[in-house]
Amino acid sequence: MTAATALITGNEASPQLAEQAVREALARLGEAQANGVILFLSPEFARHAQPAVLAAARAARCMQVFGGIAAGLCTEDGWALDRPAAAAMTLGGGVALMPAENADHRPLLCCTGSPFPSAWAQSRRYGMLFHGSGDDGAVWHGGRVLAQGSAEAAVRGAHVRLALSTGLRRLGAALPVDRLRGYDLEALGGLPALDSLLAHLPADWRERLPLHLINVLVDDPAAPDGVQAAAIISANADRSLTLTAPLRTGQALTWAIRQPLAAEADMQAVLQDGEAPDFALFFSCIGRGPYFYGGEDRDLATLTGRHPGLPVLGAYGTGQIAFRGGNSRQLHNAVVTALFNDADDETDHVVQSQP
Repeated sequence: MTAATALITGNEASPQLAEQAVREALARLGEAQANGVILFLSPEFARHAQPAVLAAARAARCMQVFGGIAAGLCTEDGWALDRPAAAAMTLGGGVALMPAENADHRPLLCCTGSPFPSAWAQSRRYGMLFHGSGDDGAVWHGGRVLAQGSAEAAVRGAHVRLALSTGLRRLGAALPVDRLRGYDLEALGGLPALDSLLAHLPADWRERLPLHLINVLVDDPAAPDGVQAAAIISANADRSLTLTAPLRTGQALTWAIRQPLAAEADMQAVLQDGEAPDFALFFSCIGRGPYFYGGEDRDLATLTGRHPGLPVLGAYGTGQIAFRGGNSRQLHNAVVTALFNDADDETDHVVQSQP
């Protein structure tokens, strides 16, 4: 075994939670010392994360402690939201963490409390973004907290492949964009934008119009799954829709919605291919986990059901990061699962960037 996890919850955000999580994970690993630790902490730790990170480093007898604050945490044993918690993965055997500057051509595991840096677009990165309220965000690496910054590391001694689930169900065929005004989509397919959307929605969605569950999709070869998803900010009195991303006239657009059953089926589909992994990192949107599935994380259950006993460390954030080829993108309402297989470190570091 080269990785093991533990999730510990408590009534207070104390360093002892992080220490206990690392000690339990290390015991499961069967080692006295870790080659590296990936540690996620709940938002209650945000203003005093450093003592918890140092406690984790002491327990692991290793300063390569990487991670950040997340909205919620999970492992293969379950999840924790809305209470103080620490979740840790300890690495052993031939697997270790190494600083980003020594990563060579390896993909970079990243956590950030800042907006997605534009310089990351032309790179191979995967991980999580968390914007909390006020000073709720923090990240760390090498035993040091970098408040509101970005932490990066490489996993040495393992292949990685990404499984990306957007959870989107397409509605109908692609339609050409007829007219735009800035970020406002005014008309497509010969209809005002709002009329086109209503015509494609299920009947029970038309009255309540849950915009937070509706997206537009356009082809984007650089995106992790080959498409760019844009959310709808508002439906306007002139029948236009304000989007989160600009489009181009003539571009083909497809309406898409998120529904629990379709999202779960999508998660099952993206995990079908590839050999059984040795361990996994699971990055989910806070709006996609138990809140979306009515008190149960069906995405996590799909992963652990397909690979029983697989060590899984996960975090719920406000954004997910995935790469395809040499391009990385920030995603929303998605699940990015990094699946690792132990490997000779001299071999290729990526089996496939996207199933």
